[in-house]
Amino acid sequence: MKNAIKRISLFLFFSVSCSAQVTSLDLPDIGDSTGTILSPEFERRLGQAFLNQIRRQVDIISDPEVEAYIRSIGYRLVSHSDNNTQSFTFFVINDPMINAFAAPGGIIGINSGTIINTESESELAGVVAHEIAHVTQKHMARSVEMQQQMSIPLMAAMLGAILIATQNPEAGQAAIAAVQGGALQAQINFTRNNEMEADRVGMQLLARSGLNPRGMPSFFEKLHRNSRYAGNAPEFLRTHPLANNRIADTRSRAENYPADHSYEESRLYEYVRAKLIVMNHKNAADAVEHFEDQLRSDKIKDNLSVLRYGAAQAHMEAGNFARARQYLDALLEREPENTSFLLARADLEARQGNYNRAIELYEKMERLYPDYRPLVFSYAETLLNARKPERARELLKSYGKFNDPDLRYYNYLARAEAEAGNPVESAIANAEYYYLTGETRVAMEQLRYILRQPPKPDYYQEERIRARLAFLEQELQISKDMNLVK
Repeated sequence: MKNAIKRISLFLFFSVSCSAQVTSLDLPDIGDSTGTILSPEFERRLGQAFLNQIRRQVDIISDPEVEAYIRSIGYRLVSHSDNNTQSFTFFVINDPMINAFAAPGGIIGINSGTIINTESESELAGVVAHEIAHVTQKHMARSVEMQQQMSIPLMAAMLGAILIATQNPEAGQAAIAAVQGGALQAQINFTRNNEMEADRVGMQLLARSGLNPRGMPSFFEKLHRNSRYAGNAPEFLRTHPLANNRIADTRSRAENYPADHSYEESRLYEYVRAKLIVMNHKNAADAVEHFEDQLRSDKIKDNLSVLRYGAAQAHMEAGNFARARQYLDALLEREPENTSFLLARADLEARQGNYNRAIELYEKMERLYPDYRPLVFSYAETLLNARKPERARELLKSYGKFNDPDLRYYNYLARAEAEAGNPVESAIANAEYYYLTGETRVAMEQLRYILRQPPKPDYYQEERIRARLAFLEQELQISKDMNLVK
């Protein structure tokens, strides 16, 4: 069911016309007129609605280290874009299929299978840069403007079809077919011109970001080559068709960049990839066998630490804690300040209920890497499980002063406040959580409930609640005016 939903969702926002024969990169100068078709504010809200729907229907990976890594790659690329005022949200979907997509409002999703099937950070960054380019080049708005027929009712109908698919995939696909009939098909298609422009702009982002531009054609060539011998091509190729001339164009452009340049690739890529390989195995014992086989191979060269780390993660998932500890201790002996190794070692202690030892490791990390997101949330979760809610609350509040709160932040904060005996603050945090999931009405009802029921908020809490209610009422009205909610 989840794959069907994703296919429909991707088709709605960024499907590609396989029949288009456009090869020129000369785009018309349309100035800022796309902003009158889909305003930035409308795109932002539409994208948020799409993301909230995705969260309900697919398995988004919540591992803090994976989240932080994909965001770091995305923001690194965006910071070198000509349009870096656009906000972006990056996330990884737990799906072995090779796929990636961009949606309105800078929503970028990458399947875990895509990361696993890359062989370098530059290959992965090439995929992310391509999707970023779709957003910065306003390809959805251009497609809408081209037809001059896109309407909010059509979008609502397509979103409705997605909702149908969540209950009945066959009926959902039938609904999509009914809505997209005739000219509507063209209104939501990208042309090959858009795809080639996304390649070109994405490659520029790679070079500007200190990553290897050859990563993009390298990954494209691998997908194209492998799909020739497979009965079912990766979903990425169905939504991003790779003609031979397009692959040749990306390779030609990449060769214009210096081959002897020293590119800045992070070792974290390899550790995150290893962790995702473990996650993608349905059986932890199979993941153990995968890495142990690799370690027994005589082909090991310079990736021994990555294989040992993957084996440690696999053994932890399988409950083989003693073996996992052996691997991690050996890794930390050589690299005592490696964040991935320290997080895994603390996680190992926490899984065994050795909370004091886990907290010692987190405290060491906090001195080395204050405000590192994976540390903060892993540490907070351990403190809560160790029944130390006051310390968890203090940690989260300190982090929230200088970082944007998100769903995980408010989830943990609500729990910490409740367990620390602060029901009003817990309810306020819960309201913020609901708001970020798109449940504005539920958030408002949560805040009104605080005002009606004991324990009563104090004067300052009441003023905060009433101010927040006014803001949420305004937000809800704006969404109603845009016909995004009823």
